[in-house]
Amino acid sequence: MSALHFPENFRWGTATAAYQIEGAARDDGRGPSIWDTFSRTPGKVYQGHTGDVACDHYHRYADDVELMAGLGIQTYRFSVSWPRVQPDGTGPVNPRGLDFYDRLVDALLARGIDPMVTLYHWDLPQTLQDRGGWAARETAEHFADYAAAVHGRLGDRVDSWTTLNEPWCSAYLGYGNGVHAPGIADPGAAFTAVHHLLLGHGLAARALHAAGAGSVGITLNPADVRPADPDSAADAAAVRLVDGLHNRIFLDPLFRAAYPEDVLEHVARIVPPAFLRDGDEKVIATPIDLLGVNYYAPLYVAGRPDGAGGGGGAFPGTDGAVEFLPPAGPLTDMGWMIEPAGLTRLLERLATDYPGVPLMITENGAAFPDHAAPPAGPDQPATEGAGGVVDTDRIAYLDGHLRAAHEAIARGVDLRGYLVWSLLDNFEWAEGFRKRFGIVHVDYRTQRRTPKASAHWYHQVISRNGL
Repeated sequence: MSALHFPENFRWGTATAAYQIEGAARDDGRGPSIWDTFSRTPGKVYQGHTGDVACDHYHRYADDVELMAGLGIQTYRFSVSWPRVQPDGTGPVNPRGLDFYDRLVDALLARGIDPMVTLYHWDLPQTLQDRGGWAARETAEHFADYAAAVHGRLGDRVDSWTTLNEPWCSAYLGYGNGVHAPGIADPGAAFTAVHHLLLGHGLAARALHAAGAGSVGITLNPADVRPADPDSAADAAAVRLVDGLHNRIFLDPLFRAAYPEDVLEHVARIVPPAFLRDGDEKVIATPIDLLGVNYYAPLYVAGRPDGAGGGGGAFPGTDGAVEFLPPAGPLTDMGWMIEPAGLTRLLERLATDYPGVPLMITENGAAFPDHAAPPAGPDQPATEGAGGVVDTDRIAYLDGHLRAAHEAIARGVDLRGYLVWSLLDNFEWAEGFRKRFGIVHVDYRTQRRTPKASAHWYHQVISRNGL
């Protein structure tokens, strides 16, 4: 393959999430989150795994920062644990919780790494869930207060702020089909949660702007939705419906200050949209400086007017109308289809339909069954992954998606950076610890970190600013 170079100021980095790596679930005044509760509910998480210890990043952050520095990481996107900062989700902040993020930010800056804060990566304080969670409007208002509190402590050193990570997952997987915390299966609650998540984003964005935040954004996981048969009118209708529920229900209010009419009509068939109040859409459309894009795989659908489809709770109201095709071709260990061209298409679509906002790939990566390599021989350089994990499948995945990202830039997309998911193997939500996304291997028994071959490869990508 030919060599490719990225723009001069392109930012390279990696990403993690608090509940997936921090551990220290009861340290220094942290309160319980919905994932603490969910992971203790029998049958919800693989083999009853929890994030109680995870990667013990709370105690090992200094070593992890040194690890990042050695890999040449320029930007580190991490999330703040809301129950660590506000154990009950409201009221006075817990200074010991914020102290941890103080230390982390200072360590990053000392090693020349830009901190990028995500305020919410799914770990809602359980107390707020007991009062309705994201299905309750008050949660959006409390989220803005929490955002202001975190900025008040870190805003003098952190320039880049992200409000939410993948509200699609929070709403549809948490409240629609219940496979994620808080484990509720109620399509009406899912749509209500969508709106309150977006409202919370808008309120938090306003609070951050008012406090002087340099860059404010949101991270979505938009889907490249494709028809099974490009010539089928039924499949085209299925694409339109699924695109509305997955993409436009978030993108249109954010960038056009209004929900799409066809989506509102669909929602109204399931739940009266009484949650939508005058002025909400204007708040949601508070200007942002960056749109984070998490991409892993495309989504292929077919229309089933005969009622034979099976959309499931992740797409409320599609049962019997839409068939979600099983992934084809090479798959990741998550069973996800590998199609880098979908990333190019998605980035182009975002730039065309919602112009004017810079984009960043805030997550992209893959889980694969990782195999340990033999110890290094005298003539074998460590950069080949000797003594660690030779994860050639992951390298091929990342290489293909970086080439797809470069193609989007060549076609005029304003793409500012790429953050690999993830720095460390970690707690993979309902999959527990059995799926490994990291470019650094974690031995969960000893907490030993070992950079995989993909980490050394990524170091070279960063060093040359290209492939």
